[in-house]
Amino acid sequence: MSVSVERVPVVRLSSFYLFYYAALGAFTPYWSLYLESQGMGITAISVMMSLWYATRVVAPSIWTSAAAVSTRPIRWLQAGCVLTLLTFCAFLLPLPGVWPFVAMAAFCFFYNAVMPQFESITLTHLGADSHRYGRIRVWGSFGFIAVVAGFGLLIQRYGASHLPWLMLPLFGLLLASALGNRYARDIDSGTDSGDRAGFWSIVRRPAVLAFFIAAFLEQLSFGPYYTFFSVYMSSHGYATGMLGLMWTVGVVFEVAVFFAISRLFRRFDASWLLIISMASASLRWVATALWPENLPVMLVAQATHCLGFAAFFASAMQLLAGYFPGRLNGHGQGLFYGFSSGLGGVLGALIAGQLWRFGDGQVAFLAGAGFAFIGTVIAFIWVRPQRKPAT
Repeated sequence: MSVSVERVPVVRLSSFYLFYYAALGAFTPYWSLYLESQGMGITAISVMMSLWYATRVVAPSIWTSAAAVSTRPIRWLQAGCVLTLLTFCAFLLPLPGVWPFVAMAAFCFFYNAVMPQFESITLTHLGADSHRYGRIRVWGSFGFIAVVAGFGLLIQRYGASHLPWLMLPLFGLLLASALGNRYARDIDSGTDSGDRAGFWSIVRRPAVLAFFIAAFLEQLSFGPYYTFFSVYMSSHGYATGMLGLMWTVGVVFEVAVFFAISRLFRRFDASWLLIISMASASLRWVATALWPENLPVMLVAQATHCLGFAAFFASAMQLLAGYFPGRLNGHGQGLFYGFSSGLGGVLGALIAGQLWRFGDGQVAFLAGAGFAFIGTVIAFIWVRPQRKPAT
């Protein structure tokens, strides 16, 4: 059943994406620089950043499963945001020995736990109007742009060691947004569109299984980028302010895609947009590996983030809404974040760390291009709509 425009709490939903991705706009580009400012080397940074993805393997499925059987599922979102804020406060303290790794694991667990549940909340409000998802999710891109640009200038002037203090208010605002959100009424009632057996029978369908494998490879390909891109660009002579510009360029074009994606979904199947986005990611990593010192090439490569991330993610949400209807969507979101983003992310970060010694990052990005290409082929063969044989 389609949810009417009046019933969709656009402002409340958008605010959560705004603050979540604003914090991510500080974390993703600059956290490795913060760790470097604390005296960590490449290997330690790769392990620390891999914890971000490692917790995605378990946190989303645990949180979405707990919320699915709860009589007050929104409380799990709110508790996750409280714990995200509290665990992040550990980075305001001097942490000797292994404690930075402990703090990182705890913080990343709760931070990763909440977004898959909130994606499900958004889709329950949209119902059959899931093509409108991009207009809500785009506010996350606005938050990311504002923070990545502003924090880049602040870090360039004052240093990366102040980053935790700059990020802290963003998690406070995220908690405030969580307290103001809820599920759609028909989901809060506790009805379910299927049980666990039904969920896994959907996962075993060839197209669905291929989708998860392709998404896993796409996330694997982003390992060098999310873990070391800022370090990689710094080693090629780019100032922190220019790094902020590069990250901003990618997200500016991402915003355009989120605004246009609903019209594209009316004309093209989401699986075709998924395939195109993965192919663009493969080309992007080749350019990043071969021409890092060529600023125009790098700006064009960053602009394709609108495909490799935005179009890919919106297409994935559209496909998940079709594969897993109703309350099953929470389980689907958990598996998507846990397997593709989680396992793919942690392996991508660790592989990037191991390959970094070869060509100072060039081989790592070329490997990423290969992973994205294989994912593109898998999606082309199994995920795209199959023509029915003529009768």
